Amino acid sequence: MADLKALAEAIIKGDQNAAVDITRAALDEGTSAESVLDNGLIAGMDVVGARFKKNEIYIPEVLIAARAMKMSMEILEPELAKAGVKPVGKFLIGTVQGDLHDIGKNLVAMMLKGAGFEVVDLGVDVGPEKFVEQAKAADVQLVGMSTLLTTTMPGIEKTLKALKAAGVSAKIMIGGAPVTQAYADRIGADGYSPDAASAVDIAKTFVA
Repeated sequence: MADLKALAEAIIKGDQNAAVDITRAALDEGTSAESVLDNGLIAGMDVVGARFKKNEIYIPEVLIAARAMKMSMEILEPELAKAGVKPVGKFLIGTVQGDLHDIGKNLVAMMLKGAGFEVVDLGVDVGPEKFVEQAKAADVQLVGMSTLLTTTMPGIEKTLKALKAAGVSAKIMIGGAPVTQAYADRIGADGYSPDAASAVDIAKTFVA
């Protein structure tokens, strides 16, 4: 049988070739796509997230692991769809209007995918109207907003108000360098995360 522990290890090390080879071998042997996802990819990304939180590894290592996970997911996704495996939740994410920074947002998006979420990534410089339109169109449970600049922080509050005014019931999570828990509390966000790994943990509690 394909060794899913070895798959998790390949993800942790960011070994794309090994991750792809083991994913293919597991599916060819008849291992269920869900088992490959849970015991291989998610198990590996869980370790990456835990190490990142403890400062044992840093952003470059997380990005390398996430890329290996992405390569495996490309093989796995059609099989998961065929088997009717549903994502653990649907998450809409974007950097707010006026801000073009995306490393943090991309990291959160990749780690959410690694935790079994379906992620709709709106990119950068996203206005409130687009957040509202896409939150409704994709019927998401969670909306994540990011900013790196203090000057674009008001975009978070503006977008949050627009989402609530439009009757979007999704939980709203925010993050980024200038953002704090106190700010999240003040504007009425449902969740705040100081880093990508914590964002995944909080998102999981909202869909549990």
